[in-house]
Amino acid sequence: MQNKGVIVFLTVIITALCLYYLSFTFVSNGVQQKAEAYATDASGNVDFAKRRAYLDSVWREPVYNFLGADYTYQEVKETELGLGLDLQGGMHVTLAVSPVEIVKGLAGNPKDAAFNKSVDEAKEAAKTSDEKFVDLFYSAWQANSSGKNLSSIFATAANRGRISLETSDAEILDILDTEIENAIERSFNILRTRIDRFGTSQPNIQRIQGSGRIQIELPGVDNQERVRNLLQGVAKLQFWEVAEVNEFGASLEAINSAYLANQGNTTSETAAADTLSTEQLTPEDSLRKALEEQLDQIDPMNPNAGTSPLFSLLKANYGLVYDVKDTMTINRILKNDDYKALLPRDIKLLWGVKPQTLEDGTEALELYAIKIPKGSDQAPLEGDVVTDARQALDQTSRPAVSMQMNADGARKWRKMTADNIGRRIAVVLDDYVYTAPVVNGEIPNGSSEIAGNFTLLEAQDLANILKSGSLPAPTQIVEESIIGPTLGKEALNQGLISMVAGLAIVVLFMVAYYAKGGLVAIAALVFNIFFILGILAQLQASLTLPGIAGIVLTIGMSIDANVLIFERIKEELRNGVGLIAAINAGYNKAFSAILDSNVTTFLTGAILYALGQGPVKGFAIVLMIGIACSFFSAVFITRVIVSWMSKKGDKSSISFATPFAKNALSTLNIDFLGKRKVAYLISTGIIIVGLAIAAINGLKFGVDFTGGRSYIVAFAEPVAASELKTGLDGEFDGSVEVKTYGATNVLKVTTSYLINEDDDASNAEVESKVKEGIATITGFQFTENAEDLAANQFAITGSSKVGATVADDIKASSGEAMIAALIAIFLYILLRFRKWQFSLASIIALIHDTLFVIAAFAIASAFGATFEIDQVFIAAVLTVIGYSINDTVIVFDRIRENIESRGTNRLVKVFNDAINQTLGRTLITSFTTLIVIIVLLVFGGEVLRGFSFALFIGIVVGTYSSVFIATPIVVDLMKREIDHEEAKESKKLA
Repeated sequence: MQNKGVIVFLTVIITALCLYYLSFTFVSNGVQQKAEAYATDASGNVDFAKRRAYLDSVWREPVYNFLGADYTYQEVKETELGLGLDLQGGMHVTLAVSPVEIVKGLAGNPKDAAFNKSVDEAKEAAKTSDEKFVDLFYSAWQANSSGKNLSSIFATAANRGRISLETSDAEILDILDTEIENAIERSFNILRTRIDRFGTSQPNIQRIQGSGRIQIELPGVDNQERVRNLLQGVAKLQFWEVAEVNEFGASLEAINSAYLANQGNTTSETAAADTLSTEQLTPEDSLRKALEEQLDQIDPMNPNAGTSPLFSLLKANYGLVYDVKDTMTINRILKNDDYKALLPRDIKLLWGVKPQTLEDGTEALELYAIKIPKGSDQAPLEGDVVTDARQALDQTSRPAVSMQMNADGARKWRKMTADNIGRRIAVVLDDYVYTAPVVNGEIPNGSSEIAGNFTLLEAQDLANILKSGSLPAPTQIVEESIIGPTLGKEALNQGLISMVAGLAIVVLFMVAYYAKGGLVAIAALVFNIFFILGILAQLQASLTLPGIAGIVLTIGMSIDANVLIFERIKEELRNGVGLIAAINAGYNKAFSAILDSNVTTFLTGAILYALGQGPVKGFAIVLMIGIACSFFSAVFITRVIVSWMSKKGDKSSISFATPFAKNALSTLNIDFLGKRKVAYLISTGIIIVGLAIAAINGLKFGVDFTGGRSYIVAFAEPVAASELKTGLDGEFDGSVEVKTYGATNVLKVTTSYLINEDDDASNAEVESKVKEGIATITGFQFTENAEDLAANQFAITGSSKVGATVADDIKASSGEAMIAALIAIFLYILLRFRKWQFSLASIIALIHDTLFVIAAFAIASAFGATFEIDQVFIAAVLTVIGYSINDTVIVFDRIRENIESRGTNRLVKVFNDAINQTLGRTLITSFTTLIVIIVLLVFGGEVLRGFSFALFIGIVVGTYSSVFIATPIVVDLMKREIDHEEAKESKKLA
């Protein structure tokens, strides 16, 4: 085998990298087990606050040493293979930035009746429209303003220089669009900073392009109210004077002396000696000594006992700069009441927002001393005076920030800068210092330039931060999903059971059917799963329940490449070819089919990732990684293993079939194409019946497609869903659905009540009604403790909220994903097979499969088995599309090969032969995949029930359509060409 050394080298490197990245997961689990043990009392009860305190205490402490390199717990958590919300609990939130406040703010909040009426109408229309808010506002303005120009509203003193009375409506609309886009970007940056400080592991925040929304995932979060306040709080921008160390050094010396003199475990002699030495210290050393002495007495878990490592002062120019690993410990000291009492009243300490890298590579944060004005705790200047800020270039062409203020701000800014020449003024947002530039001179007109060692991106970010004070843009939660840790653990167990069970059954089958070749395939499968997990860890991705489903599906699909290879080898051996030649031919002849089938499925995953949202995107990541790993392990790693096992040449003992499987399915000669019209009738009949049922009864769409709120409710004992629905209908005007969710004592309550209201009060009202209604109907009491329900208690273990507009976006993106997948597949098939008939037949077959799955859902609902159509269902359908085209391409590839070797004579015979020749591979791959899907359907839990059912139907139908739909349609589309070839053949015979 050529390039064997390269493949071995790559395998070793990839394996080493996967082991390295997965090692962080094992270390993280060890730390969490220690935290669990620390927080567990003698009775076995876990104090979650104590557990969180332990983890906080080691957040910046080294917990892992790898080849001499120390990693803090924070770094370990950032590198580990994290678990998604559905596997460990947490919150998923989608926020929208309110364009209403931005438009009003730019207009100076006028009292003009036409303006305010137009804004209100646009706000109402935006709830059900896909148009931009600015376009809706302008349409309403044209109807209400009696022909007035927008400049009559927006040509204010604050907008001088940008908007005048001569500015056209089109120009003003462009400015409004730009300001809204900038506001979204500002909100994104502010939220990203807030979340980074929140302390959750592997948070995820991303903008949903084109929608003006921001998606946030916070795994492991259990304080939901804190998160809501954090995300929806209005940014507070302030300007403060900075006190340098030499200005309050005397106070620090007094603090240190007083502290030392009052230590209960310090003798007077020692205290006097320390006080004497303190007098010889510089002010910054004095502060360091005071904090170190404090720190010596503080245990992270018990402030009254124990010790912890000292932190060190790294660098001091104007202020105090500390290793980021020490900041959490310093924060505990700053919160200590004794220390607070010693700090001067006119000083407060604030951290810089992001660390700087020092010359030795250490990341350090500066601790700023902020001067508090006498008689007030308010900042000398608030951010609402900023009218504009933008990235600019200074006199040396380096990135800087240009800032303008209104008249009131300019007056205060002039005095503030005049009083602080040669000193620093801090720009503070949410109590974190973003920058603290030195004032070079008095600024008289409110127009300032902030220069520094900025990159272009940093200057843009700072400009956005400064503008956050000029235009209030409150964020609003429009979609929310809360998963309790109990529900997450159950989902994790179900997913793991499915994966292990599916893998075990596939292993047994492969060994029973392919003998030693089956062992080779299993080795490739193990490498495949190991690589998937390792790469997910390297990408710092989180493993979700759909992700586990993707791995389970990969278990079945990754077998396909080896089945193709082994069936080819068996075919060559039956033709009398020697073992080594058969192995070489098997790998060579199967390669193009494997490549085509993997590429088409990968395209589906890529489109799913690009256009999908939430769990669909997570599934797509695993699917793409799985396909890439499967291709490498099944084609290249197995080739190395087989080469090693066959090193004795044709006398090697390696075999690719057990006695009963040696000639199985090898002599088939079924006239599949002769039965194509019957297949057309069967498919058409089932699809029509299913769609008719769907039209009459309707399909059950999930909350993410319809909008509304859902609650997963766990009871201490079984509760009848029908009884609870009947009772709750009265509470919610009939807009309630209740169904069993995986167990008879767990129900899912869904309501569209107040669907168009996204405020906190409406959320609280709906949840309160659910709790009160359940309590009244069942007589049970609500409890927050979902893990240990007592008799006659119930708890909400998870919830989700999707606004109507978000639901429309999800449906639109799902439709786009479907269409894009079909177009990509059509083009790829056309590129590879050079005939439009193959491409069109493939698409028709895929549409057939999709309609069949939808029809199956409708028919199942008619028999009482109702499955929701949601984002996960779309993931299933796209997976079916990928699987079905994989099956179809295998047959098409054999057709192409037969045409190349036998010509175009008797094309129908060529097509039939291709189906028969690949039928063994088709059935074996479908069988192994179905094994995994059935296990997933049985053990995967309610969360994946609809997903598993769609896959089950899809795999069966995809196998059927590749034989009875796709290939026959190619024959029908090529009928003229086939008739022409048959006529030529008849003339030859005559």
